[in-house]
Amino acid sequence: MKERRIGANIIGFVFLVFMGFPVYWMVTTAFKLPKDVLRADQKLWPTSFSLDNFRMAFSRDYFVQSIMNSLIVVSVTVVVSLFLALLASIAVARTNFRGRSALVVMILIVQMVPLTALIIPLFLQLSSLGLVNRLPGVILTYIAFVLPFVIWTLRGFLAGIPVELEEAALVDGCSRPQAYRRILFPLLAPGLVATGIYAFIQAWNEFLLAYIIISSQDKQTLPVWLAGFTSRTGTDWGPLMAASVVAAIPAVVLFSFAQKRLAVGVTAGAVKG
Repeated sequence: MKERRIGANIIGFVFLVFMGFPVYWMVTTAFKLPKDVLRADQKLWPTSFSLDNFRMAFSRDYFVQSIMNSLIVVSVTVVVSLFLALLASIAVARTNFRGRSALVVMILIVQMVPLTALIIPLFLQLSSLGLVNRLPGVILTYIAFVLPFVIWTLRGFLAGIPVELEEAALVDGCSRPQAYRRILFPLLAPGLVATGIYAFIQAWNEFLLAYIIISSQDKQTLPVWLAGFTSRTGTDWGPLMAASVVAAIPAVVLFSFAQKRLAVGVTAGAVKG
């Protein structure tokens, strides 16, 4: 038993190094001197640190604008998706209606369709609505892309909450909205936070849809801007790594903040037996 645990720890450590090394190299490269980025004798730990790469990244055209575009698009996408998915998941998990099973299967099938197969019809539909090369078009596309996943995930969380708790609240005199607000939502809070994090990461890192829909540089999202990071001499790896570090900060901060909220939500949802 002890040997199995040691073997599992070794395998886990190997995967940690394998997955974490690119992130480590990105961060260290961002803080290197520009002249040291492409040196042949690279070292695992840089001997000098500099913020020149960050200054060069922020001096690039539309970098700050692309950050603001991504924040607007992702924030609206997550809020609207969570609201619509909450209503849909409650309907699917708590009510019986004709076509319920078909709806659940359809949500699952939509998630299985390759994204590349939807690009052309989505683009044509957005073009007919006059939403190509506009942020509202990206937001609508992201909502359609994220919503099935959010509904499916919230449905799983709701299925784990006993319906008897709501029925007991109704017997005690609560209305249906009051039972949802006082019983269901506190228990569902960890699920909402976790689902919101995954929806945020999906929308924040999405590249292909935004690349197809947006053509103007001042309307590009951050992943699209990063993909076009070039100069007259090629790719400036130092500023690119610095910009990538900045792009990763919102997801890291949100996840770190949400970890505490998850623990608080679990405690708030506890009931005395």
